[in-house]
Amino acid sequence: MPTPRSRRSPLPVIAATAALLLPLGACSSSGGSGASGDAQRLRVVMAFPPAQAMSPYGDDAVTLSRLAVVEGLTTLDRNGAARPALAASWKQDDPTTWTFTLRDAVFQDGAKVDADAVVRSLTAAGKASPPPRVLSDTTLEATATGRDTVRIVTGEADPLLPQRLANPSLTVLSAGAYGNGKVNPAGHATGPFTLTGVKGAVSATLERNTDYWGGKAKAPGVDVTFAADGTARANALRTKAVDVAEYVPISQASLLGDSYVHAFPSARTNGLSLNTRHGVFADPALRAAAREAVDSKALVDGVYEGRADTAQGLLGPGIPWAAGLRTDPTGRIPAASRAEVARTKEIVLATYANRPELPEVATLVQQQLEKRGFTVEQVVRDYAQMEADALAGKYDAFIQARNTLLDTADPVSYLASDFTCDGSFNISQLCDERVDSAVAEAASLTGTAARHRAEMTAEAAVLAADALVPLVHERFVQGYDDARVEGVALDPMERTLITADTHVG
Repeated sequence: MPTPRSRRSPLPVIAATAALLLPLGACSSSGGSGASGDAQRLRVVMAFPPAQAMSPYGDDAVTLSRLAVVEGLTTLDRNGAARPALAASWKQDDPTTWTFTLRDAVFQDGAKVDADAVVRSLTAAGKASPPPRVLSDTTLEATATGRDTVRIVTGEADPLLPQRLANPSLTVLSAGAYGNGKVNPAGHATGPFTLTGVKGAVSATLERNTDYWGGKAKAPGVDVTFAADGTARANALRTKAVDVAEYVPISQASLLGDSYVHAFPSARTNGLSLNTRHGVFADPALRAAAREAVDSKALVDGVYEGRADTAQGLLGPGIPWAAGLRTDPTGRIPAASRAEVARTKEIVLATYANRPELPEVATLVQQQLEKRGFTVEQVVRDYAQMEADALAGKYDAFIQARNTLLDTADPVSYLASDFTCDGSFNISQLCDERVDSAVAEAASLTGTAARHRAEMTAEAAVLAADALVPLVHERFVQGYDDARVEGVALDPMERTLITADTHVG
């Protein structure tokens, strides 16, 4: 499925604009409520309003991470490798046991970051209902072995544990965050900014954390508003009501101009899933014909106005190591002829309206398939109304935007969930022994280089089966005036946006 952050329905433009502009009425361009300092307060508009009162166990955890409020034991570099955060170092004692040594740090409420705090936070995450997605395929047992050392034991060997612990849902919070069956990160996290107030789905206030272990943030605080409508976010940036606008729609990018638009490769691939078990595309020759019909460049130029990358495989430019390890698919079935295609029954091509570009993509793909001889009926609805039918194989073809790094910043989770016989999100209904074997091999490896090679072997096996036709690799578009704003993070994995270095010049 798309990440849940892509599944929320947009607010009407008028309501979104009102929600965006009213909270900023009291804020001048040179300051605002809250702390003053040696830099101007940042004004940021985010695309996704809080859905769970800023709980770290759902979508709001990503918002907290993108606003530099929360941290975990580790963080990720551009290649998805784990790097120190609250843990200064770690070692693997055996296949299921790891020891993490903590750095000297304090929470935003003044409490010390110690082993007991880490154990408390990880235990609470494991007991959450429903549990965070990052724990859906594993169990963690954390034990304090010293004031600053924590032993973590996994139910099975988990070579991705350091990457897993970088997930925002496994943030470390102080004891004050837990009470009455709820978790409140406000004032109890460790990031460079402290969450001090939230007004429902309208706005939030952040202040500089003066005790941050990584050094003082350059901005004294952040005034955040939430607007699900992309046009409202773009308008706020255009009128200088905000300094940073998250996720500018492609349709608004050219109107803003290059100095405000910052597009960069993402880990998201938009693809055409073909139903390999039922209907027309159970025939691999017809799947091959559909693949040959798709013109990725026409989609990039016609829908994304050049702000996307043509399809290269399952893993695109947002995963820098993939291109150098990619191998050509082998053993593909030859494509059916146009005459053979013309004799097939009508196919149902479906997508969802939550991401504004996808219905336009579906229209062009329909035209491309019809040019090859297919007869196509198009279905477009809200994602929430379609997911169950898509997973049940009720569509012949389904267009979706998919984050290929998911929760552990490693594509093996995506490959397993989307393309193996027992995969939990196998819209293509694929069950191929060659694919299952390749994915299992990748999952078993601990060395990063060997794992990456095996993942690209698995990619080639999926492509050989024509279970999914890659359409385009999305680029994220963040909006800010590069003549005024510095230090905005352009993160392919969507986990960071505002950092300690973000400020208005």
